[in-house]
Amino acid sequence: MTPTGCKSADKGQMELYLRWLDKYERQADEKPPIGLILCAGKSAEHVELLQLEKNGIRIAEYMTQLPPRKILEAKLHEAVRLAREQIAARQISGAKKIK
Repeated sequence: MTPTGCKSADKGQMELYLRWLDKYERQADEKPPIGLILCAGKSAEHVELLQLEKNGIRIAEYMTQLPPRKILEAKLHEAVRLAREQIAARQISGAKKIK
């Protein structure tokens, strides 16, 4: 968890942790570990350029203060909409594999 915006150094540190876990802790029947970096702020472009997904790293933004209710509701509705789209896309993809 970083109290400031996400930095490039966060990626390197997380990669080190993930490699250590993969080498010393992961069991034969487990999938590779993933990392989650929590930041008080993030730039979508910065996150994209870091190509974190390729290394099993995800970034999530947390709020240091609650925003006004309308903004919070809008963010929640947007998150639900995106989750439904992802579920629908997986269902379509899964249906294509079955055929």
